[in-house]
Amino acid sequence: MIYSPLDFFTDPVFRAPTIGSMLMCLASSLIGVLVIIRKRSLLGEALSHASYPGVVIGLIFLSSYFPFQEEIIGIGILVGAFCTSLLALFIIHKMERKLRVKSDAALCFVLSVFFGVGILIASRIQTTHAMWYKQIQLFLYGQSATLMDIHVLTYGILCCLIITTFFLLYRSIEAIHFDVDFSKSIGIRVNFFENMIYCLLVLAICIGIRSVGVVLMSGMLIAPGICARQFTHRLSILLILSGFFGLLSGFFGNYFSVIIPELMQVAGEKNFSLPTGPMILLFATALCAISFIIGLSGRYTRIIEHKWQCRLENALKSMWKNEPFDLSWSLSFWLKWQGWVDEKYHLTPEGFIYASRIVRLHRLWEVYLVDYLGQKVEKVHRNAEEMEHIITPELEKELMLLLKNPKLDPHKQPIPRERL
Repeated sequence: MIYSPLDFFTDPVFRAPTIGSMLMCLASSLIGVLVIIRKRSLLGEALSHASYPGVVIGLIFLSSYFPFQEEIIGIGILVGAFCTSLLALFIIHKMERKLRVKSDAALCFVLSVFFGVGILIASRIQTTHAMWYKQIQLFLYGQSATLMDIHVLTYGILCCLIITTFFLLYRSIEAIHFDVDFSKSIGIRVNFFENMIYCLLVLAICIGIRSVGVVLMSGMLIAPGICARQFTHRLSILLILSGFFGLLSGFFGNYFSVIIPELMQVAGEKNFSLPTGPMILLFATALCAISFIIGLSGRYTRIIEHKWQCRLENALKSMWKNEPFDLSWSLSFWLKWQGWVDEKYHLTPEGFIYASRIVRLHRLWEVYLVDYLGQKVEKVHRNAEEMEHIITPELEKELMLLLKNPKLDPHKQPIPRERL
């Protein structure tokens, strides 16, 4: 049976895993944006691994006293993971600030030590309490397919908490993540907001490990934000796009983990299955790859457009100076189509004004380099050849005010006057 996308929101089996995964990805992607901005991407990796001993200790402790209380055990596991993650965060900060340990070294040290402790305890109960060990493995690798309505409610509360925090405190969060000194100068309680963000980060990690696991949780923090970063430089848009990509990852990770095995069974491949947690992260990674391709395509397109514009302007400048030039058929066609040259390749009035401005910018920049920066006359031409293509009208006005409207360039050539 091939399921439609709508079935994942209505079917009793798929509804809770799909909605729960989407909410988990939304929460982690929003917090992950701030981690990326602060250039602390490895922090999510360290804290997710540091939560593992808390999971193990919480499960062992509560299973001993409340063996048949699944709800209490689940809450206890989250509390244990939260406590060990906070302890790891505290140790990281102390190592960085008190012991002067580099950030990457402190993060790697805490990650390895805490995760090693968790593995050590888990391996001890592997033979003595096999049922406990099986439950612990759910948090190591995640198991989104077994999420229930209580998990959906938990993820929903976390999302509401994070979204409300961003909505009410957006300006303060924006200020402290881009200019800490300015934030302190206007009275923002920087330490309070940083601690609040770190607590939300730890909470998102501890709740999210039930879906994608300790090992993969850091990927869900970072991947949607990296994907969104290719399309905007504004924090507000970055948060919206990151949340959107997180929702897509949560849905399609569940969708493909069900549809692909179904298709394989139709093709005759039996016993084929795909875990939901890794599929969520793989889809987020695929979105990152697509965004990288789009970003690189846009970058190379802008490079090609700039080179083409430079060729056009160099040709017009050569015509203005009556210097020899070589035109390709595409360049000559474009110059005629724009109305800058006539059939005999003479500058039209519009072309003459455009070429005059290029020469003007070139010679103004030479004056700036010689008179204001003190460079030698024979060394400024090449730099001016590059700058003449990118000087904006605003910068041109600034140069005129700074240089007091010069008439000659350093080579004693007249600077064409500004055309109104």
